Amino acid sequence: MKYIGSGWAERDDRLPKVDAVAPFAAKRRASVAKAFKGKVVVIAAGDMKQRSNDTDYRFRPHSAFAHLTGWGAQTVPGSYLVIDARKGVKSTLFFRETAGHDTDEFFANSAIGEFWVGSRPSLKQVSALLDIKTKSVLKFDAFIKEFKKKEVVTLDNAELAEFVSELRLVKDEYEIKEMRKAVAASVEGFKSVVRNLDRAIKHPRGERIVEGAFFAEARANGNELGYDTIAAAGEHACTLHWIINDGKVRPGELLLLDAGVEVDSLYTADVTRTLPINGKFNATQEMIYEAVREAADAAFAIAKPGVKFREIHGAAMKVIAQKTAEWGLLPVSAEESLDPDNQYHRRWMIHGTSHHLGLDVHDCAQARREMYIEAELKPGMIFTIEPGLYFHKDDMLVPAKFRGIGARIEDDVLVTATGVENLTKDLPRKPREIEAWMAKLTK
Repeated sequence: MKYIGSGWAERDDRLPKVDAVAPFAAKRRASVAKAFKGKVVVIAAGDMKQRSNDTDYRFRPHSAFAHLTGWGAQTVPGSYLVIDARKGVKSTLFFRETAGHDTDEFFANSAIGEFWVGSRPSLKQVSALLDIKTKSVLKFDAFIKEFKKKEVVTLDNAELAEFVSELRLVKDEYEIKEMRKAVAASVEGFKSVVRNLDRAIKHPRGERIVEGAFFAEARANGNELGYDTIAAAGEHACTLHWIINDGKVRPGELLLLDAGVEVDSLYTADVTRTLPINGKFNATQEMIYEAVREAADAAFAIAKPGVKFREIHGAAMKVIAQKTAEWGLLPVSAEESLDPDNQYHRRWMIHGTSHHLGLDVHDCAQARREMYIEAELKPGMIFTIEPGLYFHKDDMLVPAKFRGIGARIEDDVLVTATGVENLTKDLPRKPREIEAWMAKLTK
């Protein structure tokens, strides 16, 4: 054992520069301390999660931990953030630091040994990177015991979970920059999918080829997928959360691709495009697609500071009701269908039009209704606009030519002082533009 631990070069103990996220994370911690004055707030990063037997899923820290520390994909499992708000703001980050070569852990522990899983940064290095006090996680239990139980608040506390969720409703400058990175990486993923459509068409499980093409870009240009990719070809597009992705990709049908890249800071995009597999929409596909685009454009048109979040959905649903009425699908008029007691048009679009986006694909999910659904839009908010229409193959209330067609357009938008900026504008939305874009990519 002594022999294995000997003869190693000296470690690189150079300290990194302070990360750009550090002052933003400090400000977020100050907000938590102000809201929980007199308390000791403990935010756990979480531990590795078992996949099977002795294998684990790739680790991702809790979003609140990442938000309040600025530590993203490099977070060490089992870490804790402690914000002591009894007198001012005193923050300490506890994690398992690098073990020396002379320790048994180095070579004998396959779960945390550096010989097995790689080196971990030192306490000083993480402290310098994030501009926060650090301590060994081995001292965490003793540290917490110094406080009275009634002083300690964790994410099990509903009030704290709610607060840290609402803290992310309006993004700061750093977050907006990271969201732009996530969107840019996702655009590259969509391009890769189009370039691989011929290969997908030839494979019996072409949807897996689509999924794999996007995933390769996610890992190359980011940390991971923000969520399981929906690579829904043909009738599978009508299943909202189709992630089995084992179907064929057939020319003449549509591909609904809902996918997003999570970058190293753990911010994720969430984008959907509906693409003609052979590069050309037919008349029925285009009619349905254009109805969805009109609904999305109606949502875009009203989205600006002062408008309530729920009104975005209302604007899109007016178009959905109008279109389904024009096509003769409703038993009543569009106006009557929009009555809360009717909602016949929702047979073909049952989901919401928008959700907040950031560290979680459905960000701020624990926020209060009055802070989310009923709240007015504010500059810095980032959310999706994503109407759709879905006509299942066995839906006997629609014309036969509609059956098996599903279409959704999902853009990520940033609220500005006067309206919204479409962060996903580099992915075409109009039929002719989509066809030209696909043709260029497949030359």
